[in-house]
Amino acid sequence: MGVAYRVLFASTFAFVVCFAVWMMFGVIGIPIRQELGLNATEFGLLTATPILSGAVLRLPLGIWTDRFGGRLVMTVLLLACTLPVWLVGYAAQLWQFLLVGLVLGAVGASFAVGTPYVARFFPASRRGFAMGVFGAGTSGAALNLFVTPVLVAHYGWRTVPHIYAVALLVTAALFWLLSAPDPVVGHGGKAPGMGAQLRVLRDPRVWKYCQYYSLTFGGFTALSLWMPQYFIGEYGVAIGAAAMLAACFSLPAGALRALGGALADRFGAHATTWWVLWVSSVMLFLLSYPQTQLVVHTIRGPASFDIGLGLWLFVPLLFVLGVALAFGMASTFKYLGDDFPENLGVVTGIVGLAGGLGGFLLPIIWGGLLDWLGIRSSAFMLLYGVVIVALVLIFFTEVRQVDFHGRHAPPSKTRD
Repeated sequence: MGVAYRVLFASTFAFVVCFAVWMMFGVIGIPIRQELGLNATEFGLLTATPILSGAVLRLPLGIWTDRFGGRLVMTVLLLACTLPVWLVGYAAQLWQFLLVGLVLGAVGASFAVGTPYVARFFPASRRGFAMGVFGAGTSGAALNLFVTPVLVAHYGWRTVPHIYAVALLVTAALFWLLSAPDPVVGHGGKAPGMGAQLRVLRDPRVWKYCQYYSLTFGGFTALSLWMPQYFIGEYGVAIGAAAMLAACFSLPAGALRALGGALADRFGAHATTWWVLWVSSVMLFLLSYPQTQLVVHTIRGPASFDIGLGLWLFVPLLFVLGVALAFGMASTFKYLGDDFPENLGVVTGIVGLAGGLGGFLLPIIWGGLLDWLGIRSSAFMLLYGVVIVALVLIFFTEVRQVDFHGRHAPPSKTRD
């Protein structure tokens, strides 16, 4: 198991760096927005553009990982993204940021490479834990929130992409040295054709898991990008404090994903996901409540009441939501490891694509809603609706067939 854990460490470290780079615009986008005079919709597009390419490339990179091995694909990906990340420091107009952001966003597809690569080194009984540990690389979002504001304050935002580009080069070298050849590639077995790999996408379970992951991972990614400017606009804090507060969401959501994988191994993917959705629905319902001033006409005249979440209450609720989403990301991939062990690369790719598309679309929609309604908590209102859809879906497809300990119940007898 020494090689397995070495691969797990190398892959997780690479994913942490990739995720930090992928989330870069969540922080440097704030001074860029001020510099270019962007509205909320344009800011959402700026932050979300790297998420789009990271989502779209997950399917082909998952397929290539099945065919060529995770070690080679991950190393090439890290090296290929170095130049576009460096070029961000020279962009001056919105279209330039969008173009280079679209290219550097490929680092986000590293998830579809590392997940099947890591899973193949572990037995089924430990696969949920292993994929959870690797998935904890999403804590790179918190790393970005800790490091980038300091760099911006001391050296300006244009220095950040250059430092991240060097970090990608160093990470590529370390990953190649510490990783090992994929155990199912290059050992006498013939790689399946493209048609055979894609045939698994006909399974309706794949698309159900896509919906789960578009909520858990897509919601996590979008909120990691959105929360720094949310804290600045809603509570009037400085950019450094806003980043630290946003880390209260993104850090547990990344670091506790391994615990979510262990829970999914212990109690089953279904039971874990079921409770994740219920906890998320309660947190999002509370977070959705806008700042409200209520005037009650009494016998002594109008009485005014202010209703809303103060910062002291908002942050703990956001923390709990982050933990729930972390467990949900891990339990979704426990489903995949159990149901599609032979096609994990392509299934990881399509489910990861759905999660990435959720992370791409949500900030743009939130920006549009903010420009239209002027209510910042409308972001949580929309995400609450997505959770309700997932609850309905899991109830009608799983609750009636699976007990709450994650075991499949015996099929019911057909009635006459």
